[in-house]
Amino acid sequence: MVAVVIRRDRAHEAASITELALRSKAHWGYDEAFMRQVADELTVTPEMVRRCDVVVAERAGRLLGFYIIQGQPPVGELQALFVEPAVMGRQVGRMLLEHAKNAARAHGFTCLKIDSDPHAEGFYLKMGAVKIGKVPSGAIPGRFLPMLKIEV
Repeated sequence: MVAVVIRRDRAHEAASITELALRSKAHWGYDEAFMRQVADELTVTPEMVRRCDVVVAERAGRLLGFYIIQGQPPVGELQALFVEPAVMGRQVGRMLLEHAKNAARAHGFTCLKIDSDPHAEGFYLKMGAVKIGKVPSGAIPGRFLPMLKIEV
């Protein structure tokens, strides 16, 4: 079996990463209207790739997931972590989060805040995050997301 490789994203992959984020979000049963409302929030641009830490997991050239870290030490933000639905539950999310924590620590962060999708909250809690509140959705008025924090 070919190993999973975790590496920095390349600007030309932004559209493929955006498509992966949309598939991953839709996996939770959100309807088309919801997905249209969050599409801008899930879009990864070449500029984001240049400006942020965008890291992908791949196997044999196929994207399996990605994460984005933003902010200035000591507190950063895990702005995104998405996994291809076909490999959910197969340790890709765990590998990406561990990699993100190690990268954050290497850049001087002590913790990462996470505005989590409600469906992903259990994963983050299992991985050691703690709930610290809730935050309004940037795309859906009246919707609130769990706000978590994980030490790195």
